This record gives sequence, structure tokens and C-alpha cells, in this order.
Amino acid sequence: MQSEADLRDCIIDKVQGLLAITNDDTQSVNKDALRQIHSAAVRAEIASCQKWLQQHLPRYLPFFASGYEVVPERIRPALIEVVTRQQQALFRIGRYLWSLPYSAGCGRRLRFLIIDRSNCKLIGLLALQSPPLDFPARDRLFQYPPGKKTWLVNQTMDIHTLGAVPPYNTLLGGKLVALIAASNEVRQVYRRKYLECVTGIEKRVLPPHLVALTTTSAFGRSSIYNRLKYKEAVIAESIGYTEGYGSFHLMEFYPQLRMLLKRQGGSTQGGLDKGPRRKWQIITLALHHLGLPSDLLRHNVKREVFLFRLVENLEAYMEGRDSEPVYRNLPFADLVEWWKERWLLPRAARVETWREWLKENIIHQLLQPQSDCATRGVFDSLIIT
Repeated sequence: MQSEADLRDCIIDKVQGLLAITNDDTQSVNKDALRQIHSAAVRAEIASCQKWLQQHLPRYLPFFASGYEVVPERIRPALIEVVTRQQQALFRIGRYLWSLPYSAGCGRRLRFLIIDRSNCKLIGLLALQSPPLDFPARDRLFQYPPGKKTWLVNQTMDIHTLGAVPPYNTLLGGKLVALIAASNEVRQVYRRKYLECVTGIEKRVLPPHLVALTTTSAFGRSSIYNRLKYKEAVIAESIGYTEGYGSFHLMEFYPQLRMLLKRQGGSTQGGLDKGPRRKWQIITLALHHLGLPSDLLRHNVKREVFLFRLVENLEAYMEGRDSEPVYRNLPFADLVEWWKERWLLPRAARVETWREWLKENIIHQLLQPQSDCATRGVFDSLIIT
């Protein structure tokens, strides 16, 4: 482990490097540079789970498609809720392909696999979690009734994972997953799972209504959510930008910061009573111990915020003027057909690179063949098969 002085210097260098590529003009942020900022944390995370990947990747690699296994005209998406250990493992491997560090989510959670029934391959992932109680871009939209904000906000969810895996991502599969997030079927799964459910912290029974989703773009402006419509209906509505404050740029240091606090006798345990901001709290406390200001949590990456309206009367319901939500009718099958005609088929005819993708690329991305003999054996056997 680094000395405190070295750790302090590394954190300062990281923040200065990030601020050098960001400014107040969100559209000018270099997305490739931001991916590089995340890459160290992603590499560290993948390195920490090599044993798990060596054990599970051979079994689950066949669920990923090579380009030659995909026929755009025959793609038949299916929505599958993640409930079994096998589904959880496939979700986890797919999520490791992201350019952002993996997060299991917090609070109430729903996870879905989108599978192509034509070849039994994974198209993409969708995961929802409990929303932040305070979210300025969202909260500016509503005048909550006194004392009702928490109750109403907890009838929304936050999208924390959404996207397609190769080669479906090149075929604009991310647009498909975003459309599916607003579908009747996702809402119905939520109702079935959380009907009569008691909240863990306040021990209250929430109504099983899911009235809206919120999410933020990964790198400034979003190519998936912008101009996302079903016919004339806006699916993802841009409602502003985040304030450029958070902890993502320091997550590669999180294990060391947590260990630092632990050595000093501080609490580093999570749990329902600690809330979803525990990592933020640990980083803030560790920065203070290192003599660093909490202002280092200002990364200046202002992510675009999007709102998915699942009801027609969202303002009236969130402001207490309507007692019941009036749901939009967005059937899964209709959204899929719209995606095929609007995005999939034109893209497949225009772009050829998706055909060249090989699922074996995932091996090179996730496994580290030089780490030890056991890893090299798994690596070589996968390439052969």
C-alpha cells in the first residue's frame, strides 16, 4: 500500500488531470479523455475479480454473440428479470464490459437481461435502483406537497445501468434498451416485486407505483438518450445537468482510502442504516485525514440528466393534485418494432463493422493471461474453443 504522502500526491494529480480536460462548456468535454479517467478504476476492479472470471467466463462466453451470429432482420428481443444465480453471473460479466466501474446498485433494485431469442445471445442490460432523495435537476420540476417529498420520490427509480453489449451496441442496441426501460412490462415487474413491500429504513409501505425514471449520461451529452422517441412521444426528456460534483474520479483510490480509515479505527461498514452514500462519506473522511479539502470531489463533469415519464399526469401526481397516476401505454412488443424500423435496420445497412466482432475479444478484455499459469490455461482453452 502507498504511503499517505504518495496517496495524497496521486489524488491531487488525478484531480488536476481531470480538471485540465473539463470546463463549463459541457459539449466540449473530450469523451475519450473521460473514459481514460475511468479506465484505472475499471482495470483495478477487473483485476480484483480475476479468479471469479476465470471460473465463470468459460461457461458464459457462449451467451455473447460474434457478428456472424447476428441477423438483424431476425433479432427477437426478450426481457428477462435477473433472479437466478446464472442470470446474475451473466449480468455481471456483461457489466464488466462497460467503460465505467461496476456498481451493484442500492436500495430497491431491478435488473434485466435483454436476450435475442433468434440466437439466445445477450443484447444488453438494464438495472434500476432507488433514486437519490435530493436531485436538483429533478426536484426543480415539482412543487412537492409539504412532508410528501420522500414518499413521492420513492415512487420513482434511478437507471444505473443501461446499454448494449457488442456487437449489438454498434447496431444501436442501447436505443432499444432505453426504450424498454419505459415499457409497460418493466413497470409491471416493479409492481409485482414491490407490492406491499416495507422500506428498510423508514419501515413504511410504499404504493407499488413506478411513475418515472431518472438517469444521467455517462460522459457529458448522451448519444443514447438524446432525441429518443417512440413515434411522437418523447421517451427520455433532458431536464438539465448535474452540478459536476461526486466521487467517480476517486473510485480507483477507494480501497486504499477505506483501508486508511480502517487503520485509524474509523467505521467503514455499510448497511441499510448507513444509506447509499457510504462510499462518498468514506472518501470525504479519508480526504480530511490526508489533509485534503473536500472540494476535490468537484470533478466538473456536468452530466446530462434525463427524465422518463411513465405516467401522463406526472406533475399533477408529484404535486398532490392527482391522487392516482395515469400510465402511458408503451407495450414492449411495440417498442421493439419501432426500434427495428427506426434504428436497427437502417444502421445494419449503413455500417459493416459489427459483422467483424468476435466474442473472443471479451477474453482479451476481461482476462489477464500473464498473471499466473492457471489464468493462462483458461485463456488458451477459451481461444481454442
